[in-house]
Amino acid sequence: MIRLSRGTLVTLAGLLVGAAGLVIQWIAEPAKFAEALPPLGVAFPPGIAFIAVAAVLTLLTSRWWWHPVFAVVIAFWIVGVGTLAGELTPNLTSNNPGTVTGNLVMSAGLITTFITGIRTTTARHPTQHPDQAPHPT
Repeated sequence: MIRLSRGTLVTLAGLLVGAAGLVIQWIAEPAKFAEALPPLGVAFPPGIAFIAVAAVLTLLTSRWWWHPVFAVVIAFWIVGVGTLAGELTPNLTSNNPGTVTGNLVMSAGLITTFITGIRTTTARHPTQHPDQAPHPT
């Protein structure tokens, strides 16, 4: 059985909230996601698939200290790069309240993922090689 740290659980919960925000946007404005994904044959927010892959990779690598990196990267890509590219801001100022709400929920979840993922990674980072003796104090 996999035992996940509290930080990992919060990181994964943030990804789940981010995906929920995308679902809210999808329900509010389905035409925005007009391109169908071939395997599904339905219009679908592709960000959900990217978030799901990051969550699975985070879980599969959970025994290593660096495992939240996948969640951190996708959160930064969607919120950070999305903001820098000018994709996020128009959605936050949209006339559609569902789009705005979905973006706020998504951003809150992914910002939580980003912060918690970095904190979890740095907290679990090995400070010395296992073969090294501790430094005298």
